Amino acid sequence: MSRVFYVYILASDSRELYVGITNNLIRRIAEHRGGADPYSYVFRHPTTRLVHVEAAGEARDAIRREKQLKAWTRRRKIRLIEAMNPAWEDLAAGWPAGTTESP
Repeated sequence: MSRVFYVYILASDSRELYVGITNNLIRRIAEHRGGADPYSYVFRHPTTRLVHVEAAGEARDAIRREKQLKAWTRRRKIRLIEAMNPAWEDLAAGWPAGTTESP
């Protein structure tokens, strides 16, 4: 069974951005939204709206992409988001709370 890895971008209402990686997207988004770690970036900056996601079949490819996106300028990240999600809709809005299965 092959694993899928996700590189994702979260945004706040003011469009502050967070780039992350996971192998279980639904669980990770739930963790971000739960704010369990008071020392985490997302706890201090409420970037909980999933606005962009990419899948990769290999961990090294996902890690490489995450590093690439983190190195991009804010403007370039915004162009990427708006190319696929021009309204900045929450792509995880309909996900059930507490679910741990990735899409």
